[in-house]
Amino acid sequence: MCLSSASAINQKGDKIVVMIVEEAAETIVEGHSVEAQSKIDPAFSWLYRGTVEIFPEQRDSQDPDENLVQRILKSDRPLRIKFGIDPTGTDIHLGHSTIYRKLRAFQDAGHTAILLIGDFTARIGDPTGKSEVRKQLTEAEVKQNAQTYLDQLRPILDFDTPGRLEIRYNSEWLSKLDLTDILELLSTMTVGQMLAKEGFAERYEKETPIYLHEFLYPLMQGYDSVALQADVELGGTDQKFNLTVGRDLQRHFGQRPQFGLLMPILPGTDGVQKMSKSLGNYVALSEDPLTMYSKLEKIPDEAIAIYAELLTNLSPEDLPENPRDRQKMLALEIVSQFHGRAAAEEAQRAALTLVKGDAKQAESVPEFSLAGIQFPAKLAYILGASGLCKSSSEGRRQIQGGAVRLDGEKVGNPDLSFDTAADLDGKVLQVGKSRFARLVA
Repeated sequence: MCLSSASAINQKGDKIVVMIVEEAAETIVEGHSVEAQSKIDPAFSWLYRGTVEIFPEQRDSQDPDENLVQRILKSDRPLRIKFGIDPTGTDIHLGHSTIYRKLRAFQDAGHTAILLIGDFTARIGDPTGKSEVRKQLTEAEVKQNAQTYLDQLRPILDFDTPGRLEIRYNSEWLSKLDLTDILELLSTMTVGQMLAKEGFAERYEKETPIYLHEFLYPLMQGYDSVALQADVELGGTDQKFNLTVGRDLQRHFGQRPQFGLLMPILPGTDGVQKMSKSLGNYVALSEDPLTMYSKLEKIPDEAIAIYAELLTNLSPEDLPENPRDRQKMLALEIVSQFHGRAAAEEAQRAALTLVKGDAKQAESVPEFSLAGIQFPAKLAYILGASGLCKSSSEGRRQIQGGAVRLDGEKVGNPDLSFDTAADLDGKVLQVGKSRFARLVA
């Protein structure tokens, strides 16, 4: 998926690996094959940018059921573009945002984005990629999480233009299904087909319990497409099974089957593993400008191209040759989307102030000598000794409250300790937004 090379992103477990695809027809450049590039109408470059797969996709066909471009061109109304989210958490990170950006691209092209809040299915939890049963949430938890999601999505989606966005909740129809309806859904799929789903197959082989209500999840998600009469459904590469079920159920209920459009998994800030809160390599949409910028300006050079493609509208020609300048441009561009250009530029200036080794800018950051600290030492103690906090106890509380950062990275462990002063030499310790100290060994 890199802009500069013929490659595709493939996910294995939590690892993101780049693999070169030898067959010319499958070699992906900007989400599309080399052979197919010549067949893409420039007016639809937004559709294919970053896209891993559209299915079905017969590029030479004029049939609007086989070629999404033809469906768009021949439709006498805006298409209905569905993306479903189960609000099982509170934070959205940049890895999630790639699909919302594609949803926005459809909006900008005149189509109707349907943001489906899975308030009913969230009570089951999507079993995709899970090695064990998901915790079922209460109705109140789902409702609270959903509102948090919507607040974070406002910088990405068009909430204001009439006809561009529908926000729907699948409890509208799923809660009304009776046993007869559910039996009809179950009759559309065999146990063998369900066990072919990656997560189920692995759990079945390992004799990990699979509960019957989990089998209902892909069927209910597919039924959402029926209820919404979706023309296109978006999803990650790990969601193809669920999107295909939607097509099958639409056929079953006499509807025109939707197209599936798959987006790749975004690597995290380490450039290797998928972006994930559990791995700590994520950038949350709700983070302040300085935190967001500080993380993004450290993205490994090999991940810059895919970040630019999936998270910005930059073209390869826009990116500077110098790797450090590429990092800065990317960070500035992404932070601007969520906080505005002025706040992004201020974050860039503040980050420069904190950069180790920039003598001119470093003058504004007071230094604290670690010579009097006996190592190993806990960071909470250093916070108190440096005067950034009144005591070690306050230092612990500030860490627990998420107010402490070390070189721009939030510290979450109140018991974090360091063996030697050299481990901290030159790093900037920060409490809140206004207290800084550069640690000197």
